[in-house]
Amino acid sequence: MTIGLRIAYAATDDVEKSRDFYERVLGLTPKFRDGDRWIQFATGDAAFALAALDEAPDSAAGVVLVFGVDDLDNAIAKLTAAGTAVGPVRDMGDHGRVVSFRDPGGNRVQLFAAGRR
Repeated sequence: MTIGLRIAYAATDDVEKSRDFYERVLGLTPKFRDGDRWIQFATGDAAFALAALDEAPDSAAGVVLVFGVDDLDNAIAKLTAAGTAVGPVRDMGDHGRVVSFRDPGGNRVQLFAAGRR
């Protein structure tokens, strides 16, 4: 299985207020926007975005790490074999599939596989 950090996003209950902070105070430039649900910024080699709360695994504020994988089903099998509770797979059609879980420290993590499988 190949894995790499794809994006980190901050889930927030006020995307516009957070957008203003990251643009005006930190000087980030928006790269992509999906209405009031998702704003991705140009940040060099790493990807960072703001997301509406319902985009997060448990609809709560905080940072979510998203790792891209080439074989989501294999990754899920490894997680469950290790005793990790894994949420349902969210199928986003041609965009890809994503699954959510928490690491041993309680951090929210998602695995994402691009394209329809």
